[in-house]
Amino acid sequence: MISRIQTSAAPVPMGPFSQGIIAGNLVFVSAQLARDAATGKMKMDSIEEETRQVMKNIEAILAAAGTGFSHVVKASLFLKDMNDYEKVNEVYRSYFSEPYPARETIQVGALPMFVNIEISMTAILPT
Repeated sequence: MISRIQTSAAPVPMGPFSQGIIAGNLVFVSAQLARDAATGKMKMDSIEEETRQVMKNIEAILAAAGTGFSHVVKASLFLKDMNDYEKVNEVYRSYFSEPYPARETIQVGALPMFVNIEISMTAILPT
């Protein structure tokens, strides 16, 4: 069975996709930008602020699914500039502990709304 995750604590999707999907015991969180769900405004004063907002959005979607960062098994990070890699890692690391999820980080030419970072995650539901 597949069900949609929907929460007002994360931004409404800007296209034909869900905030996330639960399929069996897997939770797929759509790539998130640094848009504040309460104000609708982007938080982009620094890459650290932007990354924190992205993680806050993901955290809200995971919570709505009944899971959290401790159950994330895979993360995909898309960066506009790989020079931000270490700063992003500092923020990202604060949300996880060992064993860290599997991950890839890819530099891309452009991202929606000209953001600097976009992150998607896959988690499992707690048993």
